[in-house]
Amino acid sequence: MALTIKTPSDRTVSRGGVTASVHWNPGFGSAWSARFQAAQAMLDEEILRRTEPYVPVDSGVLKSSAPLASDIGGGELVWATPYAAAQYYNTAQTRAYDPLRGGMWFERMKADNLASLEAFARRAVGK
Repeated sequence: MALTIKTPSDRTVSRGGVTASVHWNPGFGSAWSARFQAAQAMLDEEILRRTEPYVPVDSGVLKSSAPLASDIGGGELVWATPYAAAQYYNTAQTRAYDPLRGGMWFERMKADNLASLEAFARRAVGK
């Protein structure tokens, strides 16, 4: 899912004897599209990194599946195992041996980190 920013065409408006012209930078759209695409990839990687401690672990296949199955930069992260949905929706949200790990791992990570993820995204776009 790529974001594309289209630069509008130049405009000249005249009213009441006053003329105003707007000239768009032709490189604006492509430059900002590239910045947003790079920021999305950085944010996807950061979300995977921050979510890892929340994902239930038995053999490690579930947590290892996300970097392999996700389209980094596409804005959609996928934990791709046959049991991922059952673990996400139908398991306890914490484990006795590790209170961070459990079901609804993305939602719980987001609740704990939303403000810092927003700041991360702003910095990533600003670079």
